[in-house]
Amino acid sequence: MIVLDDIIIKEKEKANYVALGSFDGLHLGHLSLVKKAVEVAREKNGNSMVFTYKNHPRALINPEKAPKLIMDLYSKLEILENEFIDIVALREFTKPFMSMSPEEFVKMLCDDYNVRGIIVGFNFKFGYKNIGDVSLLEKLKDKYKYELYVMKPYKYKNDVISSTRIRNSIIEGNVLEATKMLSKPYSIKGEVVHGKKLGRTIGFPTANLSFNSKMIIPKIGVYYTNIIWNKKKYKAITSVGNNPTVNGQQLTIETYILDFKEEIYGQEIEVAFIERIRDEKKFESLDALVEQLKKDKEFASVSKIFI
Repeated sequence: MIVLDDIIIKEKEKANYVALGSFDGLHLGHLSLVKKAVEVAREKNGNSMVFTYKNHPRALINPEKAPKLIMDLYSKLEILENEFIDIVALREFTKPFMSMSPEEFVKMLCDDYNVRGIIVGFNFKFGYKNIGDVSLLEKLKDKYKYELYVMKPYKYKNDVISSTRIRNSIIEGNVLEATKMLSKPYSIKGEVVHGKKLGRTIGFPTANLSFNSKMIIPKIGVYYTNIIWNKKKYKAITSVGNNPTVNGQQLTIETYILDFKEEIYGQEIEVAFIERIRDEKKFESLDALVEQLKKDKEFASVSKIFI
């Protein structure tokens, strides 16, 4: 897979068939566009392409109201490569892009990226103030010589899957619901850093995660998670919260990894949230906390590795 980072295509021997969108989280609706781009490109002997932005448009328009991320850029690229996309065109969403008229945007795609096929969702909006839509794409296709493919809404439980819906599920702690709409369980990557090391004194040593504050944080509570480290997967219990039993003040993500004895300070792990076990609770004593952790561990022990 070729990644074009703020550059255009110079070699234009093959036509490109592009899926358009912000692809925030690459949920099943997004993937229907991606798969269609691959299918059409193969039929036409061209290249499949995804055109998207490195930053969320709302981060430029109104930074204070920019949505939290569902998926980091590296994870998106990894999924797109697994879907056999040939080219990913990444652009920084800037003020010139924001002021571009819908027709200028279409012309840019066809001229700079040799696009001969456009794949979009049924509710796709684009161009200045989002005034461009599917009907305009239909009107412009003869002028700019491209084929248009409009995908139907992708639904889960009779409602359209959207990034907003997934984001709300994660915030509410319903990570199982989010997984049903995403292509994989919601996960957070980060470096393992030193914490208070209280866990190891009670038989439950935890990996304290330094995470990207731009990512969504699931609702405070205890989760069954899967950990990916060194290309291996492990069962785990992850606490998202403030450690009220020991009067913690700062929000932390701490993970007890089952059957794991490696020293991983300074290394990156991925925490995939599979199922919410319970609310965070302030226990009367450390002994009471240990008893609950034993129950949490049993829950994780009999659960399946999801990913």
